[in-house]
Amino acid sequence: MPSVICAEARETERFGERIGRTLQGGEVFALEGDLGSGKTTFVKGLARGLGFSGTVTSPTFNLVHRYEGGRARLLHFDLYRLQTAGELETLDLDGALESGAVVAIEWPERARAALLAGRTRWVRFEDAGSARRRVTVE
Repeated sequence: MPSVICAEARETERFGERIGRTLQGGEVFALEGDLGSGKTTFVKGLARGLGFSGTVTSPTFNLVHRYEGGRARLLHFDLYRLQTAGELETLDLDGALESGAVVAIEWPERARAALLAGRTRWVRFEDAGSARRRVTVE
């Protein structure tokens, strides 16, 4: 998968949308990057590419948002506030990963053991200088 330089949030969203158009369900995205680096903006694009037309927001305080109405359901996790492995279990991440939904996980290092090798696409968001960001999908 590619690495792109995005000069503004809209470009990050468009990149996510292009990827979202190719998804069938069951894909997992582990989103790595600092606060404000574009992770939720990318998920907005995934949702649009899947055909979801509603509002997509960060699940920081809810921990998970579910988006229905597109070609595939989208589950958007934000694990930033998790403190223990027990909290991860209450979110039923394992069930989500096996549900056939597209799953996007912010702060995935808190659930690394649950993410299946070969099935998870790691997406890295990095500062590229001059208010730009490099988005790399592996």
